Amino acid sequence: MTSPNPPQAYAPALGWLLAVPALLGTLITLVLPTAQTIWLSFQSGGVLRESAYVGTDNYVELLGDDEFWRALGFTLSLTLIPLLVAVVVGPLLALALDRAGTWPRRAGRIALSLAVVAFSPVAVAASWTVGLSPESSGLAALAEGLREPATAPGALRLIVAAATFGIVCALAVIAFLPALRGGTAGPAMLAVGALVALATIAVGLQAFSIGLVLTRGGPQRSTETLAGLQYDYAFRMAEFGPGASVAALTGVILGALGIVATVIAVATRLRITVTPRLVPAGKAYDSPAAPHDTYGPQAAYGGQAPYAPPGTAGQQGTPSPFGSPAPHDTPSPQGAPGPHGGPGLQGAPGVQGPLAQGIWPVAGAPGIPAPGMPEVGAGERRRPGPVWVAVGVVALVVVVAVAVLCAWPWIDGVLGSPPSPAGDLRTQVNTWIPALFGALISVGVAYLAALGIGGLRPLGRGSEWLLLAFAPWLFVGPGPLGVVNWQNIRNLGLIDSFPALIPPLLVSVPALFVLTLLCKGLAGRTDRDFFGGVFLPSLPMAGILVGAVTLMNAHDLLWPLLVAQNADLFTTPVAQMNQLSSFTASAPDVGAATPLVVVAVALVALVAAQLLYLDRLAVVANGSRARTRAA
Repeated sequence: MTSPNPPQAYAPALGWLLAVPALLGTLITLVLPTAQTIWLSFQSGGVLRESAYVGTDNYVELLGDDEFWRALGFTLSLTLIPLLVAVVVGPLLALALDRAGTWPRRAGRIALSLAVVAFSPVAVAASWTVGLSPESSGLAALAEGLREPATAPGALRLIVAAATFGIVCALAVIAFLPALRGGTAGPAMLAVGALVALATIAVGLQAFSIGLVLTRGGPQRSTETLAGLQYDYAFRMAEFGPGASVAALTGVILGALGIVATVIAVATRLRITVTPRLVPAGKAYDSPAAPHDTYGPQAAYGGQAPYAPPGTAGQQGTPSPFGSPAPHDTPSPQGAPGPHGGPGLQGAPGVQGPLAQGIWPVAGAPGIPAPGMPEVGAGERRRPGPVWVAVGVVALVVVVAVAVLCAWPWIDGVLGSPPSPAGDLRTQVNTWIPALFGALISVGVAYLAALGIGGLRPLGRGSEWLLLAFAPWLFVGPGPLGVVNWQNIRNLGLIDSFPALIPPLLVSVPALFVLTLLCKGLAGRTDRDFFGGVFLPSLPMAGILVGAVTLMNAHDLLWPLLVAQNADLFTTPVAQMNQLSSFTASAPDVGAATPLVVVAVALVALVAAQLLYLDRLAVVANGSRARTRAA
């Protein structure tokens, strides 16, 4: 849905201009490395011997070998339980919290936030290594099964399921809660469910850290994953051709998943919007809060009332359907004249809801949506029943209890972590500064493109189809392009240098995807100018995604493991991995990946984002309108 106001003549050109950095970034850091990977897969050799063109021999040998198919099957099996958590536990918990009302929903968001900021794959895996000791007990004793080829695959599946339960459930709830506010929630829930399922499978296909820490693909290659197979070929055996072949086949699967996800989002007309809050009379017009924090003509439109009651017109010169300028719509006391001559309704007998609070029924106010504005569901004005409150609280308590139980080896490891170089200041700088710098660049470039594609709509109603140009890399992480990116860094002479720790990615495609849907929703729900109606309301989401990408970059093991062999350049995951490989370490420093200051800052920021912004998002599909809760 596009803005009610016709776009200015320069808007399409500006939209294309804003998308140019993302297109160039995709070409440089995604398209060209993909082409290099495909070309490398047709060659033999590597670091130790000269490369030679061998055609499709690498693929024939790889596809004819049981090792590849076993790795693919085992990798997919690792995603099964997390997938069930994402598409069953996640939406059920989101539904219970949504129906339970404001305080249980917000309590759930706060409780699940810790799982997001504290999750580090290497640290979690390191905590489970305690279970390899004969004296181990409790849940960690599951790791004892990793010793034998017959039991190792099943044990690793259970460990991955337990280690990821909290983070998968938290992210699923964050995704499904806005879909429940999408007016007719069914289409939005189905679309979001499909996207969550595809994303879970894609992430599972690139699983690397937990398997490398716990089993390194053994015993007898019984727990080899696709990412581990690629790493073994390319960097342990120095055979870049077979390693690139595994990467290319993985990339084909991920590309197909990304294209399917993009088609689902565009075909279902998926969009994200920010729902206004319902504010009592006397506060809606005098509050210095942000424009979208309140309802009413001034609040929702920043001083513009695009539609007004009969006999009035749009404030500040905005025309109303009836053609004359409208004054400010102010609340009227009981019995006092209304804004167009009728009696005031505030406190009148039999009057309920917003009217009883002195909020007039102008279009855009609660219950009377202006074109493109969120619609207030009737159910949102009723207090949740005690049964739903009880269901929501019980569901949250059960899920949190299970998450704590599954995370107990990590909690125990953090509490008993000895000091080590993995937690010193230099290692933390190596970990977080490049991670933040890479996130600022990749999300910043994605945000510009999202403003152009989703906000300015250079192709009109079909502008979001431009996302198909980025779709093959929607789910691609550092793994599938790791071989050629390492070669490129080596050719530039940057191995074992601080700049090499910056992730080699100029645009975050997942951030571009989310921000484009958000800008699309904002552009369709308001007739304010582009700066106030799209840019400002979407800016917090860009900041949230910078934080999310920073966390992902900081906890990544593969890329810094490839480019930093000097201990002075180790990031925390690499230092932890190195510590686990040392015979002198008595216990892994599990807490090094989650220093208290970083966790505290990230947790406060995420809780604030959850309560002040994410809790107001609505995901809408197929043109339905969003529901809006009372604040």
